[in-house]
Amino acid sequence: MATYTLVIGNKNYSSWSLRPWLALRVAEIAFEELIIPLDEPTTREEILKHTGSGRVPVLKSGDLRVWDSLAICEYLAETHPDVGLWPAAPAARAVARAVSAEMHAGFTALRAAMPMNIRSRFPGRGRGPGVQDDINRITAIWRRCRERFGAGGAFLFGDFTIADAMFAPVVARFVTYEVEVGADEAAYMAAIGALPAMRDWAAAAEREPWIIDSAEF
Repeated sequence: MATYTLVIGNKNYSSWSLRPWLALRVAEIAFEELIIPLDEPTTREEILKHTGSGRVPVLKSGDLRVWDSLAICEYLAETHPDVGLWPAAPAARAVARAVSAEMHAGFTALRAAMPMNIRSRFPGRGRGPGVQDDINRITAIWRRCRERFGAGGAFLFGDFTIADAMFAPVVARFVTYEVEVGADEAAYMAAIGALPAMRDWAAAAEREPWIIDSAEF
């Protein structure tokens, strides 16, 4: 029986929900999921039954509630040290934490102009002020992490880590909006997209009936 329940929003739109969900699945940590559709009249009321933050995701374990995507991932890394959610080497781990925190706190122009919408395609849209700067910084992070730490595998630090979970929604956005990237970045995006867990999330997003107008063009 799973000891965790992850409360999430719509899989098509909820980028923050994708991050810990993907970490749990790739790490093969058993959990149950509870989806609360976003942007509905009862959304906030339903979320408040699980967390006072009024936001998803939230991880439930007994009477413990951990909200915020990065905090959930950090908690999982601490409670399951054997699954390697952070790189083992101190330098790689420090950089992985730094780029994860930058993703968590930054790139507001891209977030606003390119909402995650997995089942749609909007080529050329979402190119508002500051978006290209965000794209340039993100792709630079991917290249540099791969060059310095990624030789052992297909992900930013070789094996899949929390850093990849944090950037997975950006990969989804780049696919939706058909952002042009170099060969190295395209290979990284393909590795994220090929994850069985990522494919499962995308397939579920395709089946969802809910529509959020603000995330559609």
